[in-house]
Amino acid sequence: MNTADLGLPVDVPSTALFTDQYELTMLQAALRAGTGDRRSVFEVFTRRLPEGRRYGVVAGTGRVLDAVENFRFDAGVLGFLRERNIVDEATLEWLSGYRFSGDIWGYPEGEVYFPGSPILRVEGSFAECVLLETVILSILNHDSAIAAAASRMSSAAGDRPLIEMGARRTHELAAVAASRAAYVGGFATTSDLAAGFRYGIPTVGTSAHAFTLLHDNERDAFRAQVDSLGRGTTLLVDTYDVTEAVRMAVEVAGPELGAVRIDSGDLLLVAHRVRQQLDDLGATETKIVVTSDLDEYAIASLAAAPVDAYGVGTQLVTGSGHPTASMVYKLVARAHSADPQAPLEPVAKKSLGAKSSMGGRKWAARRTDQYGVAEAEVVGTGAVPTELADRQLQVELVKGGEVLSREPLDAVRDRHAAARAGLPLSATQLSRGEAVIPTEYV
Repeated sequence: MNTADLGLPVDVPSTALFTDQYELTMLQAALRAGTGDRRSVFEVFTRRLPEGRRYGVVAGTGRVLDAVENFRFDAGVLGFLRERNIVDEATLEWLSGYRFSGDIWGYPEGEVYFPGSPILRVEGSFAECVLLETVILSILNHDSAIAAAASRMSSAAGDRPLIEMGARRTHELAAVAASRAAYVGGFATTSDLAAGFRYGIPTVGTSAHAFTLLHDNERDAFRAQVDSLGRGTTLLVDTYDVTEAVRMAVEVAGPELGAVRIDSGDLLLVAHRVRQQLDDLGATETKIVVTSDLDEYAIASLAAAPVDAYGVGTQLVTGSGHPTASMVYKLVARAHSADPQAPLEPVAKKSLGAKSSMGGRKWAARRTDQYGVAEAEVVGTGAVPTELADRQLQVELVKGGEVLSREPLDAVRDRHAAARAGLPLSATQLSRGEAVIPTEYV
């Protein structure tokens, strides 16, 4: 496995240290107690959606599969653990041969989810499953938060394409994951070349204000860009005076000018004025791209403006105010012994307040109404009702430690579009509200 596929520097040998120390100390104690081999079931879910959100988006599953496959304790990692005296020699010996050999089921990537949805289920021995908690949550919490924000922005944008351009607003590796998640949520392109290289996402980009300021005047800057990139390029027109810049842009590139970009000011007003000016100059096919700290609300406010595309950075890569999906990874069932035939028994945390959980190995299905629109997320631990048998959401992702398949990112993106379209219309409202469908436990 090439670690570059994980969004990691090429000198990082594995994902094994993307974890919290207590995963390893729990492992050591369980191995000593003889309970580490007990068959166990862990589930990933969230108790609530971020405030005001109507649905969540499952994103990062493909990266989770890569991380699980690459979870190896090589000599360098083991040496670090030994030097810091984090675990004892017996545990180090056990870790040296670690390979996840269990099963993983989950909602397919791009699907929507709700409070209590068993988004991912990890089955195997306690020892091998507990180690994966942190890396799984790290990926799913980040990517699902970004994908949910992207989905809301995509819904607000309608048929107008969205450009992801947030790389400079977050950690360099998070930027690559964010671009992937944004594409799942409905964005069309990215400015991040690492994301294009690793995931095949279409990339775009032309120039910034620095390029205009480099030249002695705006005309020289426009001429240099058009000579290099062609008349179909996008010229940034708000470095100085927008009206003068638009006039000059059309003079330099002609009516074949591809687009102009506006990055400041009252975007609604300026977009209308620029559209009128472009049309008067004969550049009726020249498009208008707007940027400048956009979020889903700003995008929605521009619905009536003559805008052809949106570029989004900061608000996207920070989850538009909700940078995590608040998912948890909880033990929900375990056997009383290491006997492979020992039956599983439900277990659950019984904390006070909102942090309790429901025990048992769960299935999930989405009930729809007579029009095929989702009306409830149904979660249960017993037999699946006959009428829901063909509506189950979980699919097998890993069997006996082997990843069963990997999907093209475009297929994941299409799945999300279809899943969102299957929700009640109120799912796309930007006003604050509860989950668009209830979660029912049976």
